[in-house]
Amino acid sequence: MKMIIDELKSSNGHLMIGGVDSTVLAKKYGTPLYVFDVEKIRKQIRSFKTAFEKNQLKNQVSYASKAFAVKAIYQVMKQEDVHVDVVSGGELYTALQAGFPSEKISFHGNNKSAAELKMAVENHVGVIILDNFLEISLLSQILKATEQKVKVMLRLTPGISAHTHKYDQTGQTDSKFGFDVESGQAKQALKLVLADPNMEILGIHAHIGSQIFGTQGFVLLAKKMIEIAKSFQSELNYWPEVINLGGGFGISYTDDDDPITADTFITQISDELKKVCQNVPEIWIEPGRSIVGPAGYTLYSIGSRKDIPGLTSYLSVDGGMGDNIRPALYQAKYEAVVANKMDQENQETVHIAGKYCESGDILIENLVLPKTKPGDILAVLDTGAYGYSMAMNYNRNPRAAVVFVENGQDKLVVRRETYADLIKLDGDY
Repeated sequence: MKMIIDELKSSNGHLMIGGVDSTVLAKKYGTPLYVFDVEKIRKQIRSFKTAFEKNQLKNQVSYASKAFAVKAIYQVMKQEDVHVDVVSGGELYTALQAGFPSEKISFHGNNKSAAELKMAVENHVGVIILDNFLEISLLSQILKATEQKVKVMLRLTPGISAHTHKYDQTGQTDSKFGFDVESGQAKQALKLVLADPNMEILGIHAHIGSQIFGTQGFVLLAKKMIEIAKSFQSELNYWPEVINLGGGFGISYTDDDDPITADTFITQISDELKKVCQNVPEIWIEPGRSIVGPAGYTLYSIGSRKDIPGLTSYLSVDGGMGDNIRPALYQAKYEAVVANKMDQENQETVHIAGKYCESGDILIENLVLPKTKPGDILAVLDTGAYGYSMAMNYNRNPRAAVVFVENGQDKLVVRRETYADLIKLDGDY
């Protein structure tokens, strides 16, 4: 934590983000405010690419945009020449409106509607990841009716679970996602796709979970996917052009977190693949949190304070669970600093409370800070993933603005909602 503070502190004791004083951003755009350091995003993408090149693996880095999906981030991904994956018609629409090339889009989701599948086909998305038998049937009908063809992958549940929060585990057999391998569902699905003249099966996909720190699960997944591919080849004469290992690479939210580097992860995966397979397919990964999470900051203005004799004080901010639901939903942990007092000594321990009318709206428990006063700016670190994308209007609070900073320049990429925005869909009775 100290290294982070020293790295980001300006000469006047303010938090600097992408070469811009965070207190200036707070004054200019208001709070709560999401701020992204774009250079950090670019560096992380390039670290994945470099690691693949070092290990001489054919690859694609596909940004899992559910982590953060606005037009501006899709435009950054286009500039960095990566793929993206989307999980809804809304994310697909946003990517297309941002000018992102449709041929570099993967369409995920466990219950895609006929309308969403039709939208994907009409816009010529690069690949549709099929999740269940209904989707195979719906897509087959759409392709036949429109006389079009599309590339597909099969999402599999290979029976490997990640050691994370139970809601973040998606690769084990008992999951709402994908075709189960053990029961034979995956093989049955492959037969159906191979028999459809309008579907080109590009490869197989699996995702074992989120916020994973070790490499063991990914190494086991790589080995398992090759085993599955070999069984498909021997029984159905099919060898995948692509094996997609999903995402889930953890980031450091607190000093207790010890994430693996892109180089470590990809090198160990590469070693395993080359050990079990002579003809390694192209490898795709889908990092989301690890690309945008560490690049994001949420700025709040400190407001009221509640002191209770013998207990930890509560320090309230002008946001909370509406702009970061993860602490309430997952008991997620974060670190924070007082952006205008980075050079002052920590003197007290407080709970950071949100403004929402819920007792569970606590952003951070037992945070050690300098002495504060109303109007000071609190900066919560590493909030780039699943903050804005999960934001809501609970208590009829407008959603915060989003600012990108790079090379000392700041740009508003999502304006703050107004009260008028909150009622624009309401009708009278």
